[in-house]
Amino acid sequence: MTDRGERRPRGGRGPRRPVRRGPGTRSAQRPAERARTADPARGTAYDLLRAVADGAYANLELPRLLRRARLSGRDAAFATELAYGTLRMRGLYDTVLAACSDRPVEQTDPEVLDVLRLGAHQLLGLRVPDHAAVSATVALARDRVGAGPGGFVNAVLRRVSEHDRDAWVARLTEDLTDPVERLALVHSHPVWVVRALRAALIGHGESTQESVGTHLERLLQAHNEPGELTLVARPGLGAEEELAAAGARPHPLAPTAWALPSGDPGALAAVREGRAAVQDAGSQLVALAVLAADVPDDRGNWLDLCAGPGGKAGLLAAAAAERGARLRANEVAPHRADLVRQTLAAAEQAGAAVTVTTADGREVGQEEPGGYDRVLVDAPCTGLGALRRRPEARWRRTPADLAALGPLQRDLLASALDATRPGGVVLYATCSPHLAETRFVVDDVLRRRDDAAPEDVCPLLRDRDGDPVPVSGDGPTAQLWPHVHDCDGMFLALLRRT
Repeated sequence: MTDRGERRPRGGRGPRRPVRRGPGTRSAQRPAERARTADPARGTAYDLLRAVADGAYANLELPRLLRRARLSGRDAAFATELAYGTLRMRGLYDTVLAACSDRPVEQTDPEVLDVLRLGAHQLLGLRVPDHAAVSATVALARDRVGAGPGGFVNAVLRRVSEHDRDAWVARLTEDLTDPVERLALVHSHPVWVVRALRAALIGHGESTQESVGTHLERLLQAHNEPGELTLVARPGLGAEEELAAAGARPHPLAPTAWALPSGDPGALAAVREGRAAVQDAGSQLVALAVLAADVPDDRGNWLDLCAGPGGKAGLLAAAAAERGARLRANEVAPHRADLVRQTLAAAEQAGAAVTVTTADGREVGQEEPGGYDRVLVDAPCTGLGALRRRPEARWRRTPADLAALGPLQRDLLASALDATRPGGVVLYATCSPHLAETRFVVDDVLRRRDDAAPEDVCPLLRDRDGDPVPVSGDGPTAQLWPHVHDCDGMFLALLRRT
């Protein structure tokens, strides 16, 4: 295990107890060498932050970096928590760092700033004692950035260590009178995101003006608490017994969902073979709702209009093999279409008739009008419903993204309706509760057409026991919430072509 120093009790700066070490556990390095060498866990966390700054997705990049550093067990867990916690709490930590430095955060070299953020998380978010956090982070700076910034990193982090997290929050928020700005700082979200989530809680019927403050804080807290790893057992492919034998337990939210408390899902044969996969339970409910919709004279022609990277298409394809249906999985980006092909291979081996196409989804309705019975539009969106699994997304998105995504979402939904035969259904979904990506899109598209009508999607959402999944509001759309359903914040709307 990487030497991370002594442990500090949770909740403050109580008496420290040294970690007892057995014979042979002392480092063979001389003190001068230890001061200049980053340990593998911290180095991996730093490499992930730099990859994210260059545009990578943390959940896709981290497994590769862990394998490269040959980290497992407690070291892998520490690297994961250090990196993900730093990404989540970046907003708060940047404010603390600004108060501890005579150099504005935006004028600090990005590489040095990421080192400081990692140090701040160790001091304020983890139980790493001050001296170990500061010395190890200075070593990280020397190892990854160079000898020059070491003194600066040391000085700033020693100022950070003068107060614990609660004291810093109290100092930084004492002059904030706007409750939204205060929540944004305390829970480390951009202010515009917090305002949008507040409006969404009210707009989707989850909160009233009186309760929204409490609900909003619970939602923000949920975004900062890593969700349990959830797997999908694709129907008819025989993965359930293997998942149970590996320690996974049935997830209550969706009939196909399994929670894996620990372990590497990639080590499971069912996952490697595509009979199971990592997939959020709310995402599974979206695909199951498409399958549960009543379609008179269903001829078994299904379309996933925006299929990449293939999670929902994988569940649909497995069901298609059971029902003898035909699935077209379409994706506009060739490299994502390749991922879809890999995902659907197991269902094809089980007999599913699957075609993966690379095309602009906005044109499919004109190319194949009235060709499908069931259509899924899992539209590109800001991803504000998946902030607990994608910690970098809150900092990567801006309000300007809504202006670009809105027309695309409307065009994709209109194309899906054109591609649906009379009597068939379209399920529009986003991994975002933002009203501009959800209800406003559906309302605008329906307002321009007289050949489609909304239907209540809520009865199609059934948990593992077959009971209705409780959702707020009175329909016909449904919004899932991380703090209520323990899943991503998926929005669902069901439209029938008339």
